[in-house]
Amino acid sequence: MQELNSRAYFRVQGRTPLCGTIRPQGNKNEALPLLAACCLTDEPVILENLPPIEDVKIMQEILSKLGVGVDLKAGSEIANTATIHAANKPSWQLPAGLAIKLRGSVTLAGPLLARCGKVFLPRPGGDRIGRRRLDTHMLALQALGAKIKDCKDGFEISAKKLTGTDMLLDEASVTGTENAVCAAVLANGETIIRNAASEPHVQGLCLLLNKMGAKISGIGSNILTITGVKKLHGARHRISPDYLEVGSFISLAAVTRGEILIEDADLSNIRMIRQVFAKLGIQTVEQGKNLLVPGKQKLRIQSDLGGATPHIEDSPWPAFPADMTSVALVTATQCRGTVLIHEKMFESRLYFTDPLINMGARIVLCDPHRAVVIGPERLRGARMSSPDIRAGMAMLIAALCAEGTSEIQNIIQIDRGFTRIDERLKTLGAKIERLE
Repeated sequence: MQELNSRAYFRVQGRTPLCGTIRPQGNKNEALPLLAACCLTDEPVILENLPPIEDVKIMQEILSKLGVGVDLKAGSEIANTATIHAANKPSWQLPAGLAIKLRGSVTLAGPLLARCGKVFLPRPGGDRIGRRRLDTHMLALQALGAKIKDCKDGFEISAKKLTGTDMLLDEASVTGTENAVCAAVLANGETIIRNAASEPHVQGLCLLLNKMGAKISGIGSNILTITGVKKLHGARHRISPDYLEVGSFISLAAVTRGEILIEDADLSNIRMIRQVFAKLGIQTVEQGKNLLVPGKQKLRIQSDLGGATPHIEDSPWPAFPADMTSVALVTATQCRGTVLIHEKMFESRLYFTDPLINMGARIVLCDPHRAVVIGPERLRGARMSSPDIRAGMAMLIAALCAEGTSEIQNIIQIDRGFTRIDERLKTLGAKIERLE
């Protein structure tokens, strides 16, 4: 795993078509809850295809601080295998200094509560994209019998006994569902989780838990039924390809007018992403398990019926993922026509559009949730700073299709979610340097 420098930045020379073959990393959003779930058993759990990114590194450091064994073996260029062994009960108190760096640390609440009977959860950090509620997590754990004490620095959660129940989540929270599932697998009796999130990473967690001896049905739906067991055992699980990175590669090929073959593209999980890109005039071709983005496409936004301005909006799975909104917006700046981007889930995510407007993009920010994009517009190089993982990738896409040189600061945000992205994009012909 690369050593990161908080003062590092990218210098990017744009308007070079990206061409070649690339393979996506393992799904970051699956890796973090799976690492947390390893605390549920005293036997070793082997995870394959872990992405060697900063967020995964921090989660591994947290596990080590809790007394969990982490044996990491490097695999191929972007694949790692780790053996996680919580032979003894982990510490129930998360290290605040590390937890504040990682939103994904919240996924340890359910596993530690189930294994230890209590957990102190510091208020988690993460991307600056607006308020991110923890209410769903706490309500779900309370439904299973936990007591919650809201402290100045976090939450003290305890339960003498977890008991299965029929719960209705107040929102289809991904990490809230993951915490509820991890707590329920060792609870007494049957738990039904209604309005559960069903994203691929939630499915991956449930599949791992079943390999460990859990009894979870309804995987992939919005109703999960869990029959509690007394003990879980070790297992081996391979993390699925990162469908969000696949979507980013589709955009990179289209806006740079290049041709990219994406290997092992996890086609079943990118159907809605491909539909949305088709609305922007981007065609993709399946080749077995791979996906080809042909070069030199005429990017023209497809109007809705009657010539109405089309909408791109995010919603819970299987709708368009919120984490792809920033990429879709940048892509639209290079497509002929007008489109409304509606980010419904995070109130601050669209604020990253200011640097794009400075680059020459025609974007009207209607309010914190909606932006109108009129394209195509030739972008020009600029200096900018990445506020979060997804906006950072969107800025990188903009820089690679812009005329001239761009500098992107705070790239540690990009490194949190994408494995050595500069080195990998260089293999496609990108002119990008990592500098201090």
